[in-house]
Amino acid sequence: MFLLLNYLALGSKLKDLADRYGIQPSTVSQIITTWSNFLYTVLGSVNIWIQEEKIREHLPAEFEEYADTTVILSCMELRYQRPSSSLLDGEDLSTQSTSRCTLKGLFGVAPHGAVTFISQLFAGSVGDDHLIRESGILTLLRPGMGVMVDQGFPVDDLARCKIYMPAFLSLRSRISGRDDRETLAGVHVEHLIGRVEDHRFFDTEIPLQLLGNINQLYTVACLLTNYENGLLGKADAERPV
Repeated sequence: MFLLLNYLALGSKLKDLADRYGIQPSTVSQIITTWSNFLYTVLGSVNIWIQEEKIREHLPAEFEEYADTTVILSCMELRYQRPSSSLLDGEDLSTQSTSRCTLKGLFGVAPHGAVTFISQLFAGSVGDDHLIRESGILTLLRPGMGVMVDQGFPVDDLARCKIYMPAFLSLRSRISGRDDRETLAGVHVEHLIGRVEDHRFFDTEIPLQLLGNINQLYTVACLLTNYENGLLGKADAERPV
């Protein structure tokens, strides 16, 4: 289990972990697969969606302007190793091999820091509207519920919710580093999303040996955030990013 946590937290390559633990890379792959399947079953058995009244009880002061927000939705993109020509088997895979090999998932966090929604992964080329429809999030959203998303994310076209699209959630702003850091809610949200993205696993290229287990790895990495952190308070949100 410690080896798996090393892989998720540090994003270490299989060969590096094999050298550190004195085992074969194939054994590293087997250990990661076994433990990610186990934790996926154990942690995945817990209902992580939180009802609105419970979220209100732990609402941070930074969210006074968005007091009815139940979930903040964000996308995660993962890169995986490009298959060699000998592994290509079908038109779809061949098409993917000529471009970026990516997968995309949707996850949601409550204002106080808990991860409350994790979708399965889809092809990186999938449109946002298809991602939302197929992710399962629409079955959890209720009319009048506050939902915060990136600007341009088409939730308002698909759900009868109160949609917040503040400028500080712009994906382009987060990547370029030009966030509205004077907005406490913006800094707070950035830390919420950063808790998930801090796993270096998300920054690495997923090896083909683990591609068949990628949904389990992705889900476990997101779920572990709930066990690694406490409530996100004002002091945490004000830390430099």
